[in-house]
Amino acid sequence: QSVQSVRDPLGKLISRKVKNTSSKTSLPGAPDGEYVVIQFESAFANKKAAVETVTPMLETDGKWRVSGYYVK
Repeated sequence: QSVQSVRDPLGKLISRKVKNTSSKTSLPGAPDGEYVVIQFESAFANKKAAVETVTPMLETDGKWRVSGYYVK
């Protein structure tokens, strides 16, 4: 729901291209763990130039789950 409240106002996705990826073991405001920070150059119907940041975290069950999503 929190992702939907950020994403829906932007409208339909027009394009998305990976800009940068990095592995982290520590992030501000988050517990230590294994993270991948993925940044995309994106364009949406209502925002022509945006940077999306998606941050999956490796959970204790061995599965990767998204722990953060931000749009600038």
